[in-house]
Amino acid sequence: LQIPCAPSQPMPGSESRRFTSKHSKKALKASLTLGILLGMFFVAWLPFFITNVTQAVCGCVPAGFFDVLTWLGYCNSTMNPIIYPLFMRDFKRAMGKFLPCCWRSGESRPSAISLSMRNSNSGACAATSLKNVL
Repeated sequence: LQIPCAPSQPMPGSESRRFTSKHSKKALKASLTLGILLGMFFVAWLPFFITNVTQAVCGCVPAGFFDVLTWLGYCNSTMNPIIYPLFMRDFKRAMGKFLPCCWRSGESRPSAISLSMRNSNSGACAATSLKNVL
């Protein structure tokens, strides 16, 4: 005999399906972010490296063109802080906590002492002694 499950009870395995679905969404988003970052890196730096090798072999690349490609690579580094907050909510929250331009007036801003204590492995004793020193 099989006893049907009551509608209020979750089906066996539904929790694992929900977890898998949530996990797969996070993995897909992380893969998308990584793909965009790597794509931007290759678009920005591959022409520079190809031109650099060409310059070493034949010496036929104009200096101005080489400079433009170098700056294109540098621009890739400026794009990373823009791409990360667009696709990563945790990164956006962390930046919002510590940047003055993103700080909300209703939230308490952490002090430099609490930030350094949080990032170190020191305990509460070190925090009180550091406050006494300052």
